[in-house]
Amino acid sequence: MADIAMANRTLVLEGARAGSATVSIKMAAPAYRLALRAKADAVSELSQALDISMPQAPKTSTTSALRAALWLGPDEWLVIDQGESNLLDACATVSAPHSATDVSHRNTAITVSGEGAEATLNAGCPQDLSLGVFPVGACSRTVLGKAEVVILRVAEDTFRVECWRSFADYVFGLLEEGARDAGASQD
Repeated sequence: MADIAMANRTLVLEGARAGSATVSIKMAAPAYRLALRAKADAVSELSQALDISMPQAPKTSTTSALRAALWLGPDEWLVIDQGESNLLDACATVSAPHSATDVSHRNTAITVSGEGAEATLNAGCPQDLSLGVFPVGACSRTVLGKAEVVILRVAEDTFRVECWRSFADYVFGLLEEGARDAGASQD
């Protein structure tokens, strides 16, 4: 059933691209997403069911193949799967109390990469995204302009920006403007 839902999904800003000489902005590939809440005693069982170790420290993530688990709070994670698995079915096998909600249709992601990626994001995000403070694998729920986003640093010069579909145009536009500014500051 999940595969049919993914195949029938209308992709927001499909094919949208922007950037400058120092940064590329594009829509990320479709993915399944799970908003997960659980107490500490359920983490081990959830990690086993989802086949990924749930991170336990602030601003951290774990990645395994096409799946990532992002720590958003002491009892909250965002699980992103770019494969074809049903995350809810996996969570249904867990006996420990937890809450799992499929947010695949609510969220979308934008990839920001290149030498100017940090400057592009920081044009609208107050968080320090420098490599020393926000290393590869770091993630955070924060704001970009007036939109709540989740930022994951996937490589030294690449970020994944998760946002609600209803804010995608706004977030993409802010990133496009930030890319122009980042490109201009490099000249």
